[in-house]
Amino acid sequence: MVLPVDDKKKIIKEFAIKSGDTGSPEVQVALLTYKIEKLVDHLKINPKDDHSRRGLLGVVSKRRRLLAYLQKKAQDRYKEVVKKLKLTK
Repeated sequence: MVLPVDDKKKIIKEFAIKSGDTGSPEVQVALLTYKIEKLVDHLKINPKDDHSRRGLLGVVSKRRRLLAYLQKKAQDRYKEVVKKLKLTK
């Protein structure tokens, strides 16, 4: 699933730590969250799409690993991302 360029730029701008930042865990988690939301919407319409469901599980796992890394390395940044994205554990 490809994210629209405008949405991607907006997410990167909101979560970037510094100018030109696209690889920080915060940005990656935000982009994965957006992708998860789109996949969940797709699966509500197409409940038998097992390929997308498997892809969703992979994206959720990747986001979980990134959040665990961020929590271990920088607790304050982790809390800020969770608060912005309204994620609960």
